[in-house]
Amino acid sequence: MATALAVEPLLSLAVAVTSEQRIESVLRKIVEGLASQPGVALSRIWLLSSIHVPDSRQQPADSQKDAGCLRLVASAGTPMNSPGEDWSFLHGHFAQFRLNIGKVGQVAADRRPILIKDFGPQVNWIVRPEWVQREGIRSFAGYPLIFLDNLLGVISVFSRRPLEEHEFTWLGLFANHAACAVANARAFEEVERLQRQLKCENEYLLERVEQGFEFGEILGKSRALAEVLRQVRIVAPTNSSVLIGGESGTGKELVARAIHALSPRHERALITVNCASIPRELFESEFFGHIRGAFTGALRDRAGRFQLADKGTLFLDEVGEIPLELQGKLLRVLQEGIFERVGEDRARRVDVRVIAATNRNLEDEVEAGRFRRDLYFRLCVFPIDTPPLRDRLEDMSVLAEHFAQVASIRLNTRHTQVSDADIELLCSYAWPGNIRELQNVIERAVIISQGGPLRVDWALGRRRMKSRHAGGSSVLSKEELKRRERENLIKAIEQCKGKIYGPDGAAEMLGMKPTTLTSRIKKMNLRISHGAQLL
Repeated sequence: MATALAVEPLLSLAVAVTSEQRIESVLRKIVEGLASQPGVALSRIWLLSSIHVPDSRQQPADSQKDAGCLRLVASAGTPMNSPGEDWSFLHGHFAQFRLNIGKVGQVAADRRPILIKDFGPQVNWIVRPEWVQREGIRSFAGYPLIFLDNLLGVISVFSRRPLEEHEFTWLGLFANHAACAVANARAFEEVERLQRQLKCENEYLLERVEQGFEFGEILGKSRALAEVLRQVRIVAPTNSSVLIGGESGTGKELVARAIHALSPRHERALITVNCASIPRELFESEFFGHIRGAFTGALRDRAGRFQLADKGTLFLDEVGEIPLELQGKLLRVLQEGIFERVGEDRARRVDVRVIAATNRNLEDEVEAGRFRRDLYFRLCVFPIDTPPLRDRLEDMSVLAEHFAQVASIRLNTRHTQVSDADIELLCSYAWPGNIRELQNVIERAVIISQGGPLRVDWALGRRRMKSRHAGGSSVLSKEELKRRERENLIKAIEQCKGKIYGPDGAAEMLGMKPTTLTSRIKKMNLRISHGAQLL
């Protein structure tokens, strides 16, 4: 007569379970494999869970209230005298057990197996005696599933034949293998879950990067900056030359990067040339390259910036510094796309988009005869003027906070928030060095503060004193700043016809949160009339 649990079928089942990587498949194969053994009526697996659904039929002891519970996760069997019953059903009376409740709960709580060879003399173990009698159940075997000293759950077998000790031992060996298979499957699924989560987070971050950093490192929401970015969007898809004007330190190179990044040439290089840093005698070599022996020190062939920028973008910073005698050669390559290396007779053709920047007034330079008029018009197809920081005071908060965070990371110090008082102080200064000067001042404040409250007043130092005594309209008092802020707020709300929230609302125009704008309206004792006028 065949035994209920033979060795070879258990070994075959163990091998089959090993190949599964999904927890549901592992659990299903285990119970179905055990249930298919001769004499086995039902096989089930309960796994430990920290979630407990209250059940009035199971009253756990107070000491077990936070110990978790066993939840039925897999079941398989073949009814003989119970037509219509589905023994793969995972709900009902035996769907969960508290530890120490019933046979299954005791196996888990004690971490020790239980073997009932014959239910006859042990009627106290029978919860459903009618089912045992109807199905001819004789034995029960339960083993804890333990992996690396961690309790995973309980595996059980109900047999229509009495189970012998050696069968019970083999079931224990199989239970150890099953615990390992369950743990591995959980690990595989956790890895897959983390991979899916990482993919979703990457997609989200990429989307936020594309939305939040559409213009690279350009920060701010002021109206002056918004106008610059609008022009960037318009000209970027074209191949037109762009001339970026503005004071030193206003971020002209960042605007050039944004144009290149949004252009069809963004996959090729953006080559930058600082015309103010090139010696006069090396301009031609720097732009167009040279061949070996072209001049003293030319020990090898060298490609120029135009050749490096082929199919890409060339950014000529401080273009007003180019010597007048070289401006004609630059004009030729802009008009015809042809140049020669120094010392070479062969003409080379390139496809380069030129973006130039200057802090000079090139029109004045043209009138003074220091800059070629034809070159000026070739460069100034689409002019963009970057606003000075004093015209972007609405951006002071986001810029100062960004520079403070960057400086804290670079200097490995605790990041300190920039206070409203600091912003007010920063806004009272004229900023002749613009954003570059602001970045230096904030970094100095981070160094001085040594991880404590940010000392912007110390960082400004003499700059603040000069600002106070310089006179003129560039330095505003606290009262004047408040008056201008009030006027600016009123103008924005009236232009938006009283709309505060949503697209085209005053909050969006001012670059602040609607709740912040509402708070300032109340603080200024303003009220909106029916005609969208502020009183």
